[in-house]
Amino acid sequence: AANAGYQPVSFLVQHKDLEKEGKELLQKFPGIPVYTADYEVLVKLTGFALTRGMLCAMTRRDLPSVEDICKNARRIAILENVVNPTNIGAIFRSAAALHMDAVLLTPGCCDPLYRRATRVSMGTVFQIPWTYFDKKTKWPVQGMESLSEMGYKTVAMALRNDSVEIRDPKLKAEEKLAIILGTEGEGLDAETMELCDYTVKIPMSHGVDSLNVAAASAVAFWELGQRS
Repeated sequence: AANAGYQPVSFLVQHKDLEKEGKELLQKFPGIPVYTADYEVLVKLTGFALTRGMLCAMTRRDLPSVEDICKNARRIAILENVVNPTNIGAIFRSAAALHMDAVLLTPGCCDPLYRRATRVSMGTVFQIPWTYFDKKTKWPVQGMESLSEMGYKTVAMALRNDSVEIRDPKLKAEEKLAIILGTEGEGLDAETMELCDYTVKIPMSHGVDSLNVAAASAVAFWELGQRS
């Protein structure tokens, strides 16, 4: 977060880390309050095992607009009402690693800066550009219209028979793709699927009918993030 330009408000540090692992980071922010205590006290204060020896409160930055995020992006992920922070974190990690240029979220999604989501993402929520669709932008109709105006072809990841093969060459040939993943359990909204340019289904075996949304995202990003 510090490397991404977020400004610290204060640090909470275990005594032993003041002159060890935390020293270099703290030196980058002179004048920022540093509160310190023994490990047992920190555990009581925070309510969980402080495995890294340090916590930091930071000021959130203003989120960029969807248009700014998409300006130079060719492959983007869109999350529709994904509420589980573990899934959000895992999807962000896959998006950053597997060739996505940005992530957009509908207003019903969990906050990517929620502590659990940040941890599961391994910090990639600070590395890949992301933002929310404005609450004034009606999803999916107005949101999809704006994507189309920016030149994106939309891909619904859904369990439907009228779908194209995820390895279909025409998908990789598209200049801009927006890969849309739905909420846990119910998947994408029916209206969203109807508005998409493509519907893509991941082939399954052994009678398995679906993947967890985070696992599905990794498969989709790997396949569709590769451009012809």
